[in-house]
Amino acid sequence: MIQRPSTGRRGLIVATAAGLAMPSVLRAQGTWPDRPIRLIVPWPPGGSTDVVARIFQQRLGEVLGRPVIVENRGGASGAIGAGEAARAAPDGNTWMLAYDTEATNQTVMRLPYKALEAFAPVCLVATGPLALVAHQSTPYRSYQDVVEAARKAPDTINYATSGVGGLAHVATTLLQQKGDFRIAHVPYRGGGPAAQDAVAGHVPLFMSNVVVISQHIRSGLLRPLGVTTRTASRHVPGAPSFAEQGVGDFEAPTWWMLLGRAGTPEPILARMSAAIRQVVQEPEVRQKIEEQGADVVASDPEGARRFLQSEIDKWAAVIRSADIRADG
Repeated sequence: MIQRPSTGRRGLIVATAAGLAMPSVLRAQGTWPDRPIRLIVPWPPGGSTDVVARIFQQRLGEVLGRPVIVENRGGASGAIGAGEAARAAPDGNTWMLAYDTEATNQTVMRLPYKALEAFAPVCLVATGPLALVAHQSTPYRSYQDVVEAARKAPDTINYATSGVGGLAHVATTLLQQKGDFRIAHVPYRGGGPAAQDAVAGHVPLFMSNVVVISQHIRSGLLRPLGVTTRTASRHVPGAPSFAEQGVGDFEAPTWWMLLGRAGTPEPILARMSAAIRQVVQEPEVRQKIEEQGADVVASDPEGARRFLQSEIDKWAAVIRSADIRADG
């Protein structure tokens, strides 16, 4: 007669087999991180996302006990780097510092992933104002100067942004809709290259987060005409908000968020969340970020998830009404 294992033995055999079959990612939870950590920045060097990442990079590595390696993967308004991050194994070795375009890209582009399915929001690191700036050589002394000139000669005044469908582009589109004027969009492959041309005077207007242009505003090369926060920002002294200049309840803050891969074991996500929140709130790191023109938020994962969902929903309507597409 064949002897069958008892219920207790069968349970032990099943449990042992399951343990042997577990992916290595689960077995490694207790030792994570066991190698250098890859932090994808989906923008070229010199842009705001790169600047923010490099401010906390070293200290985050010290807290986690492994080096954090910033990897710039620019192109397609952040979509190329984000696509690579979305394909990474959910083992805690690859993370991404997302920029505000991660929300707008969900509507502007046909992506092979959905942000809130591919990624696990870890921390809303910081937010800040976008500013519309004019080169010092232009005649534009105020936002109203631009509006009046654009109404007289629609689509003849160029403005730069970091790319098609990014928050700077979509926010400026909404300004034009509300103000009944038209200016011509000149998209760049990131904030760094756009800032170089704006500073050189190759493009008269630039809508950008303050991180990449704060030093040029202070030097007087770029003249701020308005900011996208609800009220004036301490980061751009003397520049009123667009809402304060008669554009209704207009508000469009820029932001940076740390994302992990969906499916990453919860203990790893929790440890990274605690580490990044600790680091960006440390006085030295916070000061460096805020000196660039951003405000540290350091949200928990659920706060980051809610914020990302709200940004996707908010800007989808503007993108569709203006028929903004990645190829235009």
